[in-house]
Amino acid sequence: MTQSSSSILEQYGPREAMEYDVVVVGGGPAGLSAAIKLKQLAAEKGKEVSVCVLEKGGELGAHILSGAVMDPVAMTELFPNWKELGAPLKTAVSEDRFLFLTETKAYQTPNWMLPHCFQNHGNYVISLANVVRWLGQQAEALGVEIFPGFPASEILYNDDGSVKGVATGNMGVDRHGQPTAAFQLGMELHAKYTLFAEGARGHLGKQLMTKYDLNKGKDAQTYAIGIKELWEIDPKLHKPGLVIHTAGWPLDSKTYGGSFFYHMEDNQVAVGYVVGLSYENPYLSPYEEFQRYKTHPEIRKFFVGAKRISYGARAITAGGLQSLPKLTFPGGALIGCEAGFMNASRIKGSHAAIKSGMQAAVAAFDALGADRRHDELIAYSQAFEQSWLHAELHRARNFKPWMSKGLYLGTLMVGIDQVVLRGKAPWTLRHQHADHECLKPAANYRPIVYPKPDNKLTFDRLSSVFISNTNHAEDQPIHLTLKDPTVPVDINLAIYAGPESRYCPAGVYEFVKADSGEDRLQINAQNCVHCKTCDIKDPTQNIVWVTPEGGGGPNYPNM
Repeated sequence: MTQSSSSILEQYGPREAMEYDVVVVGGGPAGLSAAIKLKQLAAEKGKEVSVCVLEKGGELGAHILSGAVMDPVAMTELFPNWKELGAPLKTAVSEDRFLFLTETKAYQTPNWMLPHCFQNHGNYVISLANVVRWLGQQAEALGVEIFPGFPASEILYNDDGSVKGVATGNMGVDRHGQPTAAFQLGMELHAKYTLFAEGARGHLGKQLMTKYDLNKGKDAQTYAIGIKELWEIDPKLHKPGLVIHTAGWPLDSKTYGGSFFYHMEDNQVAVGYVVGLSYENPYLSPYEEFQRYKTHPEIRKFFVGAKRISYGARAITAGGLQSLPKLTFPGGALIGCEAGFMNASRIKGSHAAIKSGMQAAVAAFDALGADRRHDELIAYSQAFEQSWLHAELHRARNFKPWMSKGLYLGTLMVGIDQVVLRGKAPWTLRHQHADHECLKPAANYRPIVYPKPDNKLTFDRLSSVFISNTNHAEDQPIHLTLKDPTVPVDINLAIYAGPESRYCPAGVYEFVKADSGEDRLQINAQNCVHCKTCDIKDPTQNIVWVTPEGGGGPNYPNM
């Protein structure tokens, strides 16, 4: 029998509460930048502002995964002297290559033909996880209180309906929801303003969007899954700062996606594949497409004598300006990828996350200075609309809708939109469907037969999860919940051939035969890398990702 959170509270409560001026949920680039900016403003004005950051990973950066090429524009606004401070932006982009792949050939687009969004001069190849760890050091030096390993699992509300703060999850609860000998009650963190920076498809952000109808009048958010590996390659094949992007094979021309291949420092390369989650074929496996991509002659040549170091996956918000929700609500705001500030045309979101965090921080600081609390930070939305970030996202607003129409038509129209019209077209294309609505019945398709891994260049999912350092306490409640346990077999397996066994990049979901001979869905929650793909792509929206016990999940080094 599962014991509810409310009954646990009745038995063990009340929870201890801590009071802050601002609580930030999520220790990524947006959340840490907001906390830093608040403390910077307080120091400038000679005021005291108490700021707390909650991070579900066991340490800052543990759950951070991105390509990544960073535009330093926002970092420079936050820390004009970031170079002197030792920020880990060390490898400047030295060369851009954009390739169209067929199964055996690669055709490079001349750089003079590349739209501005694909040009990376002045940007840096980085490990976003390491940038986040550095931002954490700066935040702590300014007096920000950071609590890693404490996921915010519940939103707290005032009597008037405004956000009061959040509560962390209980620790030491077994698979059936029963407190164990190691049980610890969660804590409440109350704030005058709470900023939510959970990243793409945030668990609490979803609830806020529903409660305050933040998506009213907006297009459905669209997502992609990004799958990444870190390799150490032969120094003879390494070119620091080389940035390669590809489109085409192995995906069919109807499916949105492409690859990135970034040469970092220390003979390391970040290689990955992005697949839009609006794909239609239920037999498609983003993970297997990535493994196939590495076998292309133009790509595999870099892997001679190479060693794979790490692996991970994460959902990416890609809807752009049309899909941005209302950013504020009574008592708080959405920042970073929680809202969806990712610029899909540039495959960049970290600079946008930092900028949005700074803008929300300025609005919150001014509100605190006026002795306000728990109201809407309207100045944040206004600042965004007047900023370079809004102008950038406005230029890119038609990229994803055009590319969703297929590789060839999309490439042509993006060229016209970005090169000829420079993002100033007098029209805005709309996203017509949410990603989970796009999957078609399996009867319309043939199964895709993917090559078996060779364990040198290509690998199975479980060996990949192993090097992501993913770990969850075995006996905790399963954090991948089902609204209706009959749906996976009766609908997903029957109609869509069980797509959750393919879209998950970590082998969490598999259909097995019960002792009775009937099919059942087995959820291997301990494998979960917190990518959120299942929460997004499940065709009936029956899977709901909730926060596991603190510190669980991957632990990404240098990703």
